[in-house]
Amino acid sequence: MRLVSKNFDKGAQGSVTLIPEEPEDMWHTYNLISEGDQVRSTTIRKVQNESATGSSTSSRVRTTLTISVESIDFDTQACMLRLKGRNIEENQYVKMGAYHTLDLELNRKFELRKAEWDTIALERIEMACDPTQSSDLAAVVMQEGLAYVCLITASMTLVRSKIEVSIPRKRKGHTQQHEKGLVKFYDSVMQGILRHVNFDIVKCVLLASPGFVRDQFFEYMFQQAVKIDIKVLLDNKSKFILVRSSSGFKQSLKEVLQDPSVMVKISDTKAVREVKVLEQFYTILHTEPARAFYGKKHVLEAAKAMAIETLLISDNLFRCQDVSQRKEYVNLVESVREAGGEVKIFSSMHISGEQLANLTGIAAILRFPMPELDDSADEDDDEDDDSVDTE
Repeated sequence: MRLVSKNFDKGAQGSVTLIPEEPEDMWHTYNLISEGDQVRSTTIRKVQNESATGSSTSSRVRTTLTISVESIDFDTQACMLRLKGRNIEENQYVKMGAYHTLDLELNRKFELRKAEWDTIALERIEMACDPTQSSDLAAVVMQEGLAYVCLITASMTLVRSKIEVSIPRKRKGHTQQHEKGLVKFYDSVMQGILRHVNFDIVKCVLLASPGFVRDQFFEYMFQQAVKIDIKVLLDNKSKFILVRSSSGFKQSLKEVLQDPSVMVKISDTKAVREVKVLEQFYTILHTEPARAFYGKKHVLEAAKAMAIETLLISDNLFRCQDVSQRKEYVNLVESVREAGGEVKIFSSMHISGEQLANLTGIAAILRFPMPELDDSADEDDDEDDDSVDTE
């Protein structure tokens, strides 16, 4: 993301002008814009022109509009953000108050105005504009006839290609059709890697599968690379790591990223750091349950006692339409940091973020045990039961 200009202070009204340059920048933009914000960008508008004779023709003109955002739609495949709202500034083609849709795309400049810039929004801009953030990890999760080519960025897991090839069963005396199907499948996966993996940025490519599918594919790919001189593969052979997974589906990335041999190779990436924190939370939850809690009520109580060592929170919670609720989560983050705690904001489009969402999207590892939090939950359950009985 390129920062063109900014004019705001924390907690004050202001604006920022940005140009999204990478697919991940669109995800950051989606997290930055909220309903009620004002966005200014160029757009195409269909205009009716009437001649002196009374006949009318239509033409498409490019104009700049400023809308007050009422709805937001994010297309992850096209990496495009669609904003709908009312025009709030004079324009020769669009009346004041008229509805219009702005499409924010890669390399298209836009200005974002907020009534209030909180710490989470400011951090999002800082993260998006940090040149060190990049898609430095790729993964191919596969089984016979099915493969997903993924890019794992600091914020999201992007499925860049899903490959499905029907492979005939291997039967006695009819192995040729099976072999042809495998070759077609392996070639499609290899082309997917060449098309979607930028080896100038990517530090390593995980090849994961059950059985020996990954080994057979790896052998085929580099036989082809030698045969037809695919230099980009030959030069980057050392970046491939072969690892076992239980299936060829995207969900298997969770176990792949937890593999010790993988963690050693990619220990400096944000993706692995988040997986480690989540794994630590689950371990403490099982071994010292009074030091690990999830759910809004428990975490807020722990924060009041300044007991939180590490806060795990999903970025999805900061996109809630209720402004007061967003402020509550922002205040929670700030209070944990002020008390010396660490805050990990998980992307809801990342494998680890999807896991955290199953725990209500908010969890905490405490500095010291607080068994009374469990007791308070039991009391609440009893009260609920009593209310049911009286009814």
